[in-house]
Amino acid sequence: MSALLDMLANQLGDTQIQQLSRTVGADEGQVRTAVAGALPLLVSALADNAREPKGAEALAGALERDHDGGLLDQVSDFLGQGKTDDGFGILGHVLGNRRSAAEQGIGRASGLDGAKVAQLLALLAPLVMGALGRVKQERGMGAGALSDLLGQEREQVRSRTGGQDLLSSLLDRDDDGSVMDDALEMGAGLLSGFLKKRR
Repeated sequence: MSALLDMLANQLGDTQIQQLSRTVGADEGQVRTAVAGALPLLVSALADNAREPKGAEALAGALERDHDGGLLDQVSDFLGQGKTDDGFGILGHVLGNRRSAAEQGIGRASGLDGAKVAQLLALLAPLVMGALGRVKQERGMGAGALSDLLGQEREQVRSRTGGQDLLSSLLDRDDDGSVMDDALEMGAGLLSGFLKKRR
């Protein structure tokens, strides 16, 4: 069971998807698909960053300072405000030079243009950090335990997508983009059931 993805899915019901659609000015179905692909992608990127002790320590410090999970208690308010500054900062740390590839891949899978995908990712990134911060706080986790948890989350994503690694597929794709498309289509299906069940 995926603690992070399940927690996030429980926060993103129909009302929140509708809010995201209004904020980015996009079709609700496209936004739902983009969200379902973006969340496991962001979790995989965090897991990649936390593989090494230095990265895990940096992540643990960021969670301790800025992401205690309180944001999850006011998701609708946060999405309604549409503030993306913090989110873009998080994306810079989490995705780095992979951000463009991530945006393109999610855009292909969902049909959203690049600007809308970028805005959506910037709104989702603080929620992902908030969920991770809440799990860290509830379990009293240090850097090593965070790294282990994220590694397990990444494996959950891979098991639910037929063994495909969404992040690696983005980075290793060839020019035709078929591997990336397949990976993100699987990612889009990953949370669809969860996202539909919360009204």
